[in-house]
Amino acid sequence: MKFTNTIFLLLACSASIHAQKAKPAKIKPRNEFVSELMAKMTIDEKIAQLVQFTADGTVTGPKGGDNFIEEIKKGNVGSILNATGVEYTRKLQKLNLDNSRLKIPLLFGYDVIHGYRTIFPITLGETASWDLDIAKRSSEVAAAEAAASGIHWTFAPMVDIARDPRWGRVSEGAGEDTYLGSKMAFARVKGFQGEDLMATNTILACTKHFAAYGAAEAGRDYNTVDMSERVLRETYLPPFKATVDAGVATFMTSFNEIAGVPATGSKFLLRDILKGEWKFNGFVVTDYTAINELIPHGFAKDSANAGELSLKAGVDMDMVGGIYLKNLKKLLNQGKVTQAQIDDACKRILEAKYDLGLFNDPYLYNDEKREKSTIYKKEFLDAALYAANKSMVLLKNNGILPLRKEQKVAFVGPLVGDDWNIIGSWAATGDRTGYATSIQEAINKMITEKGKVTFDKGVEIVDARKDMMQKALDNARSADVIVAVMGEFENMTGEAASRTDIDLPGIQKEFLAELKKLGKPIVLVLMNGRPLTLSWENDNMDAILEAWYPGTMGGEAVAQTLYGINNPSGKLPMTFPRSVGQVPIYYNHKNTGRPYLGAKDPEQKYKSRYIDSDNSPLYPFGYGLSYTKFEYSNLKISSNTLNANGKLKISVDVANTGNYDGEEVVQLYVKDVVGSVTRPVKELKGFKKLLLKKGTKQTVEFEISPDDLRFYNIDMQFVAEPGDFEVFVGGSSATGLKDKFVLVM
Repeated sequence: MKFTNTIFLLLACSASIHAQKAKPAKIKPRNEFVSELMAKMTIDEKIAQLVQFTADGTVTGPKGGDNFIEEIKKGNVGSILNATGVEYTRKLQKLNLDNSRLKIPLLFGYDVIHGYRTIFPITLGETASWDLDIAKRSSEVAAAEAAASGIHWTFAPMVDIARDPRWGRVSEGAGEDTYLGSKMAFARVKGFQGEDLMATNTILACTKHFAAYGAAEAGRDYNTVDMSERVLRETYLPPFKATVDAGVATFMTSFNEIAGVPATGSKFLLRDILKGEWKFNGFVVTDYTAINELIPHGFAKDSANAGELSLKAGVDMDMVGGIYLKNLKKLLNQGKVTQAQIDDACKRILEAKYDLGLFNDPYLYNDEKREKSTIYKKEFLDAALYAANKSMVLLKNNGILPLRKEQKVAFVGPLVGDDWNIIGSWAATGDRTGYATSIQEAINKMITEKGKVTFDKGVEIVDARKDMMQKALDNARSADVIVAVMGEFENMTGEAASRTDIDLPGIQKEFLAELKKLGKPIVLVLMNGRPLTLSWENDNMDAILEAWYPGTMGGEAVAQTLYGINNPSGKLPMTFPRSVGQVPIYYNHKNTGRPYLGAKDPEQKYKSRYIDSDNSPLYPFGYGLSYTKFEYSNLKISSNTLNANGKLKISVDVANTGNYDGEEVVQLYVKDVVGSVTRPVKELKGFKKLLLKKGTKQTVEFEISPDDLRFYNIDMQFVAEPGDFEVFVGGSSATGLKDKFVLVM
């Protein structure tokens, strides 16, 4: 991150190096301390706590406080966004405290999404591991590095369920499934916040984007959302509730509207559900200038009205927009907002600062020695490599993988030597200038025999130039195997990165077609932040490895996977469509009144189907191959009847019948056959990851209770209804053994 010399000079005049206190001063219990502090605060000081401005870091919209230094001097700021590093955050904190009558510390927030300096796979890729320990550990590492760099608060996890790969922000979330997304959300909050927020290796987490941002129409960012309350509560809200259960400290509003009401102005979401039903006692921050955006939404007539609506709805902190600073005092004097509303917001924010230990020591997170010793720890890099290995998803393999070191391999493609895009979007302060390991670098370390590997770009990611293609083809012609490393620019995913065409961009597919003419086996390695349409690639490539954006150690992970040091075990957290015309596409869809049964269906016309494509996805949710083979058998249910207070045990035998040791994610799905409202064709209700040595077999057990079968019935009551259920257990949402039981209430 770069900052202007002017800012450094301004701060240097009044700042000095703060010595870390050996023992923080003891203060009163939180409720007593905050109450006494607020009793001393003026209305201006209270409103200031509700204000966040941005420093000169990542900017995703208009800046509401261009001269944030002057605003700090005036005592008008409670939080600063995008300031990083011990030196810089200390200077800002010192400036703030020098100008704060009551010495209330600033709260420093930053987007630490999938790592701070040590970058892990993008969140969607990490979710492909189906490993909750990895999700927790990556968040722990991110928190430790961020806290060591003066940051108190991250804007993660993003827990939006997303079913449309056109939306660029699918890269930041856990995919399409509510159950898996809820488990991952809980684990990530625990990783960021730990057991003690005053510890210097933990930070505040922020659940975002509340709510249903992932359902933006047409997959277009910031777009409208409209859905029934049943779908909202059953599909989109559970991951948010999981983070409340995990003790998350903060929530962020979403940009979208639901049922005509923008989330930032939604009393239904913020006061009725979040702070009411769920009893959330942290604070709510908007997304970037979201209060200001109530005006173009057509929901507020001007900035004062926008501020009034947001505070009443339950927004506690205004991110960057400056609306609260400019309008709340006037609105209070006019009787349009109340002192109690302002006090409640202020109290919640002060409590978060207390929980972090900032009233004990405002410089608790400003230790240069800790910063230097924490960043890029070996154990952190090892954890990132482990996560990258576990996130690899093998989409196709006709036996060409794993590669053998004695083979001559031509590595081609625009991303083969890349160390910029490999860490993905929203990569915080991750190094894009050489620290991350490229695939080429990792392969060169692994294959030392001269002449065994060659490297050529061949084409660019989006540029149509072909002047590099012939050299790459010539080198590939003499190889035993071709490995093409292709995908998207990192900024083609993430915020404001929606696409209508989710094929490989540019002329990458054309280059693959030219390589295909050589008659050599081709392995396609993908680096991307969303499901792509890969029908042609699936038909023409010999193997396809989905590597996502695998992070700082991503090159090592890809190399280890290609050469069999790592046996891929990832499973897709999001469906890959055959074509963009199928989206949104997801496994847990409804059956419809005219379900299409495929080629065996005697009625081929008047059914819910396409006339130019199969309904099924190219790769379903939960899918992923291995270098070994797993066979499922002997599915058993402990009883054919489940009683109201009972539990069912479901078991299945899983055998490794291949030639390699490997890991398998065993997945449990349930279908409610008949309900007072229609139910999905199946829903994930459990998963277990197991390591099996070749030639061995293991029995895997699951347990189901009536609580696992609840949904919002015709009267919007969250209940389990008696009746018939089907159970599926297998290695993806599209395969598995089947049995049934009856729920008796």
